[in-house]
Amino acid sequence: MTLAPTLTTLDALKAGQSATVIHLAPSANAIGGEGLDVSRRLMELGFVPGERIRMLKRGFTGGPLAVKVGQSTFALRRFEAALVSIQPE
Repeated sequence: MTLAPTLTTLDALKAGQSATVIHLAPSANAIGGEGLDVSRRLMELGFVPGERIRMLKRGFTGGPLAVKVGQSTFALRRFEAALVSIQPE
């Protein structure tokens, strides 16, 4: 019997943990009034299925998250991180 992989969202990942991006949920939220879809922006930053990521730091409750993708580090708002489905390692 094989157990299904545990999936969660990036906003739940603990500091120091790594994970693999599985899926990005679609979002109609715009950033800066430019009409740019949040999910598309995340993909452009490197949050694509199969990519390994690492949670570097979690801000205070409701604060931003520092996430490493490849060689880059990004600050994400929690609602943005909640769009990224991950499989923790």
